[in-house]
Amino acid sequence: MDIKLPNKSNSQKADVLHDVRQLTLIGANGAGKSRFCSKLMEQGGEAVYRISALRAMFPSEEKKVLKGSIGEMFEKLNGKSEEVKFFAASEFDKLFHIMLHDELRVLMNYKARLLMGERPEFPKTKLDVTVKAWQEVFPKNKVLRENGKLMFSTEGQDDTYTSLRLSDGEKAVLYYIGAVQYAMPDAMIVVDDPESFIHPSIMVSLWNEIEALRPDCTFVYNTHDVNFASTRTDNTCVWVKNFDPSNETWDYEVMDTSRQLSDALYFDLLGSRKPILFVEGDDTHSIDSRLYPLIFPQYMVKPLGSCNKVIESVRSFNDLSAFHHMDSWGIVDRDRRDGLEVEYLRKKKVMVPNVAEIENMLLIEGVVKAVARQRHKNPDDVFNSVKRAVIKMFTAELKQQALMHVRHRVKHEVEVRIDRKFRNINALEEHMIDLVNEIDPRSMYETLCREFHQYVIEGNYAMILQVYNQKMILGDSNVAALCGLAKKDDYIKQVLHILKSGSREARVIRRAIQQCFGVTESEHGLVMNEL
Repeated sequence: MDIKLPNKSNSQKADVLHDVRQLTLIGANGAGKSRFCSKLMEQGGEAVYRISALRAMFPSEEKKVLKGSIGEMFEKLNGKSEEVKFFAASEFDKLFHIMLHDELRVLMNYKARLLMGERPEFPKTKLDVTVKAWQEVFPKNKVLRENGKLMFSTEGQDDTYTSLRLSDGEKAVLYYIGAVQYAMPDAMIVVDDPESFIHPSIMVSLWNEIEALRPDCTFVYNTHDVNFASTRTDNTCVWVKNFDPSNETWDYEVMDTSRQLSDALYFDLLGSRKPILFVEGDDTHSIDSRLYPLIFPQYMVKPLGSCNKVIESVRSFNDLSAFHHMDSWGIVDRDRRDGLEVEYLRKKKVMVPNVAEIENMLLIEGVVKAVARQRHKNPDDVFNSVKRAVIKMFTAELKQQALMHVRHRVKHEVEVRIDRKFRNINALEEHMIDLVNEIDPRSMYETLCREFHQYVIEGNYAMILQVYNQKMILGDSNVAALCGLAKKDDYIKQVLHILKSGSREARVIRRAIQQCFGVTESEHGLVMNEL
């Protein structure tokens, strides 16, 4: 089916989609997605068929009946007989009155043909198709036809019951399977919130089967569920960004199917309508996902796990910036990266802090003093005690820290130098033998030991935080106790609590951490300072 989309903003030409099998509409709340869908239906003419389990479950007082809808079919059915009138408050009940009536009509026609001496095949009704497909989804449930009504039973139980005892999910599946069969030929079937009431474990297989029942139709999904949108295999996706009600035009884009981000992630980001900040860690356990939304409130923070995923996602998302016009940055730990690596990443809009790990960030001078003041402690005394403890810890581990830095740099150098073409295996072997002399890890180690020792002599706390990788640093620095807190987790919670308060100390902490990244925040987004 060819679909003409609604008018675009700024006098741009409306898009026309050709040979569409599946169309998914996504967008943030308030972007005008529902009105976009209604306009799409209006332009679709008479071959539009709208279904929604969410609306079908409950009685409706809406007087307008859409042409070709289940409501219109029910009204026509009731209008054919003056003697027998059906009452159904919900679309769900109306659908099954229609199906039972069709069942009776088909069987009476079959009986008439038998009486005329014909030998017709036993007919398959829409109700047969619905019951069979529904029982495949819920194999322990059975459907019975009793006295012109549908009754249900559960495996291992003797009693039967009406649809009133079905769960909302069971009703939704029953409704969708039955309803799509009544769409007009070659229809545009518009499905509102197809994920409503349906468990994620059956979502993909269910909608694949429903689509297979009507291969002649085009399915248009109006959904908020990014996971559902990513399950459609032959999908065209339209991102609705904004609506101009005065001109009845929309700002929207037909999404690029060549993107390298996962569909679920991409849809999620587009729905946010905020610039994106990719970070390491996860949604629940890492400090990153709790801290950075408070440091960079203008951004939607999206944890991705590893640093490599962050770097790749920033690159992929920014490669598509001409399409989505959204700003995207990333944050990765410094770990043991040298200045060249840091400079390269910052040019790619991946921020690298001037401390080795996120735990070190909570020990920079501005943060420690702000927490101390909040806790009514002397900020200079607390910070000086923390500084002495960190320098003492680093001194004890200086050689081991230098060795870990050398290991990282050697690994990086080997990866770079091996990633070249060699004419044969002998050339590769010769190159490998020469690598140790070329890289000279011992010299690198001795240089780092001297540098690190100099930081200790000078009491260069900032540089020690930059090179010191130690996950236990928060606990071992005794910063929590010095601030009158029981443990390091309480110290972390205190930092987050201050940031949420919006107080003067919150502004001090936010500014200190942003400076740690070498960025400033403007009304237009993040600005990278000169290195």
